[in-house]
Amino acid sequence: MKLWVKAIVVMAMTIAILVPLMMIFGVIQGRKSYRQEAIRDIASHVGAEQQVQAPVLVLPYTRIVEKDVADENGGIRRGLQRETGHWYFYPDSLKAEGILSPSVRKRGMHEVRVYDWQGELSASFDAEISPKQADGQYTFGQPFIAFGISDVRGLRGTPQVQVNGNRLKIQQGAGLSGKTGLHVLLPEIEGRQRLQLETRIVMTLAGTEGFGILPLADSNDIRLKSNWPHPSFSGILPQHDVTQQGFEAHWQIDALATDARKHWQSGSYMDQDVARVALLDPVNPYLLAERATKYGVLFVVLTFAGFFMFELIRQIRVHPIQYGLVGLAIAIFFLLLLSLSEHIAFGLAYLLAALACTGLIGFYLSAVLKSVTGGMGFAAMLATLYGALYGLLILEDNALVMGSGLLFLILAAIMTVTRKVDWYALGQGGGR
Repeated sequence: MKLWVKAIVVMAMTIAILVPLMMIFGVIQGRKSYRQEAIRDIASHVGAEQQVQAPVLVLPYTRIVEKDVADENGGIRRGLQRETGHWYFYPDSLKAEGILSPSVRKRGMHEVRVYDWQGELSASFDAEISPKQADGQYTFGQPFIAFGISDVRGLRGTPQVQVNGNRLKIQQGAGLSGKTGLHVLLPEIEGRQRLQLETRIVMTLAGTEGFGILPLADSNDIRLKSNWPHPSFSGILPQHDVTQQGFEAHWQIDALATDARKHWQSGSYMDQDVARVALLDPVNPYLLAERATKYGVLFVVLTFAGFFMFELIRQIRVHPIQYGLVGLAIAIFFLLLLSLSEHIAFGLAYLLAALACTGLIGFYLSAVLKSVTGGMGFAAMLATLYGALYGLLILEDNALVMGSGLLFLILAAIMTVTRKVDWYALGQGGGR
């Protein structure tokens, strides 16, 4: 077979192996979706990812305004209309602190991280009620303080709320349409008045995987502790200290640095407005298996390139079917890795899958290459590649530099081995 024909056949086999690799990638995506279902199921019983909001002083009002209205004849006339709404007063300062105590719940083979947040929020208000009489006559409803909680199913026990040192009865709901949480009623007010309030809420709140606080005060001081050693911070980033014993995080946020208030009123919270932490799974088998599968094409290319070098340099004939069988064995590695990692630690699953596949390929190639040494040598090369891939998986931040360095070394080795090869002579000989 001519050299260029053989090269085309090898490239075609490489492309063909993409089909099982894509099928395996699809299986990984399916298993990931099953895990998301497990998370949703547990969240429905424990509580979803929680977001706690700084308390807001709310003053309902009704006013009579003069507007142009349509009369019975289709004309326009001036008339009086009743208009209702709310005034929102945000805290001058917010101090939030608490401890996240994580644990693990299982649904089938899936482990999901849940937590209890034992914390408190203290806020101070200095609100002056001074309606603009020029805009109409105001009638005030009963003011209240709204405490936003994204999923009240996670409340454990009854929260305690104090306003100016007095414990108040908690009412269901946040008291505002489209918002969830709790609220407490304040004494009714009339006309101009100044409200100076010190509020405090203490609660135990359960949730799943992530926790955040929406800072709505002028000045926000948020502190969070946990014994979970793998936090992932997002949104507004804190100063933090992470050790094997857990983490401590501290946010100091000024109202000028966030659009949290605007988004709170519109009801569409933005991730960048929240002080958030997720309890990250350091060894997510589906994420790692997905990342590993993305390197599958590289494994196949390097293996086929090695076969090609054997054919050309040592004049050993390798049939396309033999190429395909070895390629399938490499693809099966990623399926083995996924299935084993669902039941045992990822590192051990990786080792067992790599040993199984390299052993099978080494045994098969000993006959194909008519040399036990050659077959075992090829298996050793693959074992080295598997070791390098594992390094790429566990060192995510340095994956690019390690990957590019590995490719450079492989290319350098191929160029070194073939630097004296007469490709024209090999092409004319056809590689038999």
